[in-house]
Amino acid sequence: MNEKLLHTPEGVRDIYDLEFKRKLKVLDHIHHVLCLYSYQDISTPSFEYFDIFNMDKGSAPSNEMYKFFDRNNNTLVLRPDMTPSVARCVAKYYADVDLPIRLCYSGNTFTNAPLHQGKLNEFTQVGCELVNDDSSAADAEIIACVISCLKEVGLKEFQIEIGEIDYFKGIIEEAGIDKDTEDRIRELIHIKNFFGLSEFVSSLDIDEHTKKAISSFNMLFGGLEMLDKAKELVNNPRSIEAIERMKRVYNALRSYGYEQYVSFDLSMINRYNYYTGIIFRGYTYGTGDAIVKGGRYNNLMAKFGKDAPAVGFAIYVDELMSAISRNKIELELDYSNILILYEREQQKAAIELATYYREKDKKIELIRKSAKHSIEDYIDYAKKLHFSGVYVVKDDEKLDIYSLINENVTETDIKTLKSF
Repeated sequence: MNEKLLHTPEGVRDIYDLEFKRKLKVLDHIHHVLCLYSYQDISTPSFEYFDIFNMDKGSAPSNEMYKFFDRNNNTLVLRPDMTPSVARCVAKYYADVDLPIRLCYSGNTFTNAPLHQGKLNEFTQVGCELVNDDSSAADAEIIACVISCLKEVGLKEFQIEIGEIDYFKGIIEEAGIDKDTEDRIRELIHIKNFFGLSEFVSSLDIDEHTKKAISSFNMLFGGLEMLDKAKELVNNPRSIEAIERMKRVYNALRSYGYEQYVSFDLSMINRYNYYTGIIFRGYTYGTGDAIVKGGRYNNLMAKFGKDAPAVGFAIYVDELMSAISRNKIELELDYSNILILYEREQQKAAIELATYYREKDKKIELIRKSAKHSIEDYIDYAKKLHFSGVYVVKDDEKLDIYSLINENVTETDIKTLKSF
């Protein structure tokens, strides 16, 4: 047999058994919180037309997308990001709605990253989008929802770093900097090359006040007091309003009781023109990358024909699972499955008992015993699958119950079991 058939391509992996149970539990916890915030579920296709995710709409460059063609020679891509797909749906199905729209999703995304980096190319994302609300209250709600989700899965020590794209854009507009120069500055800030930034800015033909403001991005992180220092560096209304908006978001989060989870970083600048206002990322121990990313994207909907503001986030579930594991957070898993084991002669009684339990919403695995295996083999099998017990049907009236929780054995009448 070709050994390659047993392996997955680089960047993807199998998830099974206890690990998958934990993942499903985390997804359930997060979805529960999203429902509490009144977000409605939406599902979009795993692949769409390339134009849905091209540079001015998506958060991934073209060379990092998995592309293929349909029989009509249309270029299709596996979705690298959920938000453009949701934006398309909103423009199509909610075209005339102007009151707030709250949508949530769960699904896999795909990034064709360079080989040999040890990173996954297929990620599970859970997130939500709040459309038709341009207020700082909406920004705060989205961040509060993120914090609620992380607390729900058991994280205690994490931080949401908040930035504001308009602070940067206000400085660029005030200085009259051209697009190519802006892109260079944006890239240097994004990769945290502040020495290169200072050297590059010093060579520009702009006033010294603006040079100082741009070169100061390496210091614009911290708590609430940092925002006052950032405000002193600028004179333009756009940057000043960005600072004031961040303060309003902070005050709203303080009303939620979540201010201890928040800090600010004005150097958090995406390399694409995807975000238009507030932007944030969530970090915790046990993972090198952000476990959540989000922000405001007021221009995206218009590209699909609906001019509407929006803000949202995506939790990177695979990174979150690593953090949960490394922080040794215990998840309460369901160990209620029961294995009913029977010989050929007791088939009718076993099926009737299994049917009775399933109608009572019990999880039953029904197996006719093989002569190749002992009862102990089946008990070991059930233990590995984290079942609660093994019921061995002895005849039409009696069975032995092997409790895998209490590790004892009791004989019981089938009729008695059905009376409960």
